[in-house]
Amino acid sequence: MPIFEIDPNIRKAKTLPSSFYTDERFFELSKEKIFSRTWHFVGNADDFNGLSPQTVLPEFMDEPVVLIKTNSSINCLSNVCTHRGKLLVEEPCDAMLIRCAYHGRRFSLDGKFLSMPEFQGVEHFPSQADDLHRYDLADRGGFLFISCDPVAGFDDFVGTAREQLIRIRAKELKLTETKEYQVAAHWALYCENYLEGFHIPYIHKGLNEIVDYGSYTTETFRYSSLQTGLDENGQIAGQYLFIFPNTMLNFYPWGLSINIVEPISPGRSRIKYMTYISDESKFGTGAGGDLHQVELEDESVVESVQKGIRSRFYDRGRYSPTREQGTHHFHRLVAEFMN
Repeated sequence: MPIFEIDPNIRKAKTLPSSFYTDERFFELSKEKIFSRTWHFVGNADDFNGLSPQTVLPEFMDEPVVLIKTNSSINCLSNVCTHRGKLLVEEPCDAMLIRCAYHGRRFSLDGKFLSMPEFQGVEHFPSQADDLHRYDLADRGGFLFISCDPVAGFDDFVGTAREQLIRIRAKELKLTETKEYQVAAHWALYCENYLEGFHIPYIHKGLNEIVDYGSYTTETFRYSSLQTGLDENGQIAGQYLFIFPNTMLNFYPWGLSINIVEPISPGRSRIKYMTYISDESKFGTGAGGDLHQVELEDESVVESVQKGIRSRFYDRGRYSPTREQGTHHFHRLVAEFMN
């Protein structure tokens, strides 16, 4: 029997039950059911050199990764020795191979087992299990994405939304700011809020003066969605590409803002912000003019929801068919993966 059911007909559907956001069991289950099967943003390929230990997967997955960049290739490997589990690369460095500091096991830079002292006579050794796990890695416009065990290839995963990614030219974008926010709310509540413009007139007074609410649209694809907001002149004020389950790419006239939502606990999340500018003359204008203020407004409302869903008198809500297509789509994906 399915854990969660979301009717595909938005006019009949009810939202996810409150237990999804409050039950520690579902939070832990989402590591394997959702986050290990999806794609995650790594960063700009130009920001990496040599062997770099990374926390590019959500921290709650407890999955050590090493990114290895050479003149000819870039690989993403497990950073755990296949002998006894020690971390292999603990500081950024340049090297021709990987050697475990515990017992001397060695690996090539593409993760292949090379040698191991004192293992003469061990039967059926070495085997494929002695190689380092190699993560699926996708490079789109100079931005990297990885997955532990993807349910689909990256292009299939983002579907028609890949047209937005084709626009990215990482070399033309300058990383000008990184921020982190701690939010006292479940990661999915933050994503749901992002996925609808329904709340803009009520929560974002400043943003509402820029974005024409009446022309706001949402397109849904297989594992992603795209929201578009126009200004009063009919020009694009902002486009918001969501890649399930937690990656947000926000396109503005001045460049790109990337938000990553990282689960910490059922009632706490970390939001990582990266601001990439392509046209400094336009920075600070339009829908992306005051992202900090918009963030604080979003945090306030999702933290209030986190408190509200614990009520014994709330379990599931309903959807606006015209304004909450993105949230309905997100809930259906959560149910699909969790089931």
